[in-house]
Amino acid sequence: MLRSTQRAKSALVVWACAVALAQEQPAAAPPPPPLENLGKPMVLPFRCTEDDMQWAGLTCSETDPCPVYLEISAIESVGNRIFAAGNIHSAAVTLYSTLLASDDAGRTWREPHERIRGAGIDHIQFADPENGWASGQTLSPLLQDPFLLLTSDGGKTWRRQPVFNDTRMGSLQQFFFTGRSNGSLVFDAGPGSESGRYQLYESQDGGATWSIREESDKPPRLRRTADSPDWRIRADGASGAFEIERRAEGRWTPAAAFAVKIGGCKPE
Repeated sequence: MLRSTQRAKSALVVWACAVALAQEQPAAAPPPPPLENLGKPMVLPFRCTEDDMQWAGLTCSETDPCPVYLEISAIESVGNRIFAAGNIHSAAVTLYSTLLASDDAGRTWREPHERIRGAGIDHIQFADPENGWASGQTLSPLLQDPFLLLTSDGGKTWRRQPVFNDTRMGSLQQFFFTGRSNGSLVFDAGPGSESGRYQLYESQDGGATWSIREESDKPPRLRRTADSPDWRIRADGASGAFEIERRAEGRWTPAAAFAVKIGGCKPE
């Protein structure tokens, strides 16, 4: 009976401590509201912090802020879902990657993966309605460390997977998956590579691991690439936006537009 009473008291203390700790913890920040497509270029929210400016080496002032731009470089669709990706950058430095998703044919947009500092995303592919990949690499301060973002739930959530286990200088040129498991990619190690500059890798586990198959000074060509022929991204100078367009019945029709200039960096 004594032991039961002691266990009950201990459980009560643990519960009380858990409640107190939960009350002390700040509530998680809510996700940003989705962007609504109202027929004009949407402005991606961006707040430049002191830490961002220090990391990027930006010299900005209240009277002369450093402009910040959005670049859209990849587009893909699966049914009514559309995915776009690129980077956020200043005039000289890439600040963050960005991945955008629409579940309603372009009417609203959200960011299903957190932005990655100093990186950009340049290709997206879905092998089926559930399994997809987006490729990117660190762009600032140097071109290095290629990675994939993987999804197995149709783009609702994504996880980051490095291509290599160690730091590699160079860039991921292209990739393509023939199904949920088998894929190929081409890595450009740069002109100073001791072996072949261009390296062909293959994966049999959906991009979790990669094995080298070929090295050459000439870039190998994959039979297919991740870029969709039915979508295009067009920079429109008149509107100052990236226009996302879809080809239907031989014509390009607009699906969405994102403003190029999205803000500026200045002291807080």
